[in-house]
Amino acid sequence: MENRQPALKSQALGIKQKGILATCNYVARRRGVKKLMLISEAKKICPDLVLVDGEDLSPFRDVSKRLYALLRSYSWNGKTERLGLDETFLDVTDMVAYNMELLNKNDLHRSYFCLSQTDPEKGFAFDATSFSGCVYGNDSDNDTYDEAGGLVSSTYTDDALRIRLLLASHLAHYLRMKIEDEGYTTACGIATNKVLAKLVGDKNKPRNQTTLLAPREEDVYSFMDQHSLRKVPGVGSRTTRKLEAFVLGKDPDPDVHSMECAITVGQVRNHPEISRPTLERLLGGPGSEKGIGGKVWALIHGADDYEVKPARDVPTQISIEDTYRGLNEPSEIQRELISISISLLRRMQVDLTDEPEDTTQPLQETGSTPRSGSTSVTTTRKWLAQPKTLRLTTRPYTPPSENKPYNWARASKSCPLPSFVFNLSLPLATIAEKLVTESLLPLFRQLNSAKRGWSIGLLNVCVTNMTGAAVEVGGSAARDIASMFKQQSTVLREFTAYNDSDDRGSTDRIPEYTDALCSTASSHKYEDEYDYDEEDEADNDGDDWADHTPEEEGSRCPVCAHFIPLFAIAAHERYHNSVD
Repeated sequence: MENRQPALKSQALGIKQKGILATCNYVARRRGVKKLMLISEAKKICPDLVLVDGEDLSPFRDVSKRLYALLRSYSWNGKTERLGLDETFLDVTDMVAYNMELLNKNDLHRSYFCLSQTDPEKGFAFDATSFSGCVYGNDSDNDTYDEAGGLVSSTYTDDALRIRLLLASHLAHYLRMKIEDEGYTTACGIATNKVLAKLVGDKNKPRNQTTLLAPREEDVYSFMDQHSLRKVPGVGSRTTRKLEAFVLGKDPDPDVHSMECAITVGQVRNHPEISRPTLERLLGGPGSEKGIGGKVWALIHGADDYEVKPARDVPTQISIEDTYRGLNEPSEIQRELISISISLLRRMQVDLTDEPEDTTQPLQETGSTPRSGSTSVTTTRKWLAQPKTLRLTTRPYTPPSENKPYNWARASKSCPLPSFVFNLSLPLATIAEKLVTESLLPLFRQLNSAKRGWSIGLLNVCVTNMTGAAVEVGGSAARDIASMFKQQSTVLREFTAYNDSDDRGSTDRIPEYTDALCSTASSHKYEDEYDYDEEDEADNDGDDWADHTPEEEGSRCPVCAHFIPLFAIAAHERYHNSVD
């Protein structure tokens, strides 16, 4: 928003969604305004707060997609993980390892970072005698260089970790400047795993970068101990409340959605009774994440073995949801489903189609001859993927005082996604109304049999089961190899388990202290600080770039990509064998 209207950069600016401040700029934060505040509360703190409607996130997504593509274009290994709208993790291990071999210790002042393994001219010059940006930790002050920039002596001459982080810091600066060229400010954290990179990147926001230099475990612990427990990605509000109560010896705070926290990581980690088994006993139980005690134990020690995920061209699913204070009339349900469907269709067109190419063609009017020089500009777009399944989720409204879990009484129903949603020549409103009438309202009636009086507190519409398409708009549906196995979809539908929630997904694993990792947070439009917390509320905009299916309850079929529950795996395998 500031990029479109530069005058807003100097003003306190907030993005509102209904009565909540979804996020705000740093001018507003310096005046005491916080994200997720009530609008009324924020206006009391900052009366001249400028509010911008954030109900339609399409402009934010457009920029997010473009900047993500820019960062991804520099990756060699494809490990470029997008989090929320404005954060991206990059695993730059391979690039750093390659450039370590090119360093000339006799001329570090005039070093060169190669951005391509095949074209040595693609790269940038840098000074390898120092880190780029800020450094958190004990950097060496004992390096000695001769007049030509050669390294004479150093306590870090053989410290491969320090060299990797130094190289990664210069790459991070280069990428940040590329984003700056697009008109957006950035902050960045450079560390050996995702949690450390995320936390250290917060040290010098909004327009700088910080490298965490922590060669010993004690250095990592010291860095982690100063943080509020709630600031640690992956430690959610419910976990925080339970550990607060245990450490401070008091009853848990009933407000499980609060971002406030009364204890630090150090208070938890150094508590005499805290251990991995203790955490499992405190945090485990019915409905808890499997192995939650070990996960939290690792995180408070700065150990994060979750790998940066390879980049995806398209998300695994797209969902839009909204919450209400009780919808009871059919007209209310229809109105809100149309509104959600328009947003969902807009998301699909942004995330699942390629960039349009303008083509100039002669203008042909019906029943007349073309006028000399008359032309029309048309666009040709292709679907990168097409979802096959439409899912509706509802939940009754419950007052905050009842303190019900976010997923309490959520129920879902699915059906095939009709093909008319892929027609880009029709207005979104027209498609949305037809989708609601023909598909979503019938699903709603299956979930809520009463004619009215449902007191609906949440509606979520999701499209999933993506298949490759590359179909030109207006053309016939293209066939792909996967379609050969989709013929059994009607048979498998009753065996397919769909995750009812849109909680943030887990990530793969990576050994600690083996690779340099760069986390870049580009503050385009507004900063949406992502908290990959699996137990918190799902994002209202359903930005599902991770696979959210609980794999411990089943397995995803490698042939048809359907998720199969444990009891049906054997039968499903026999089915494929019979088809073959």
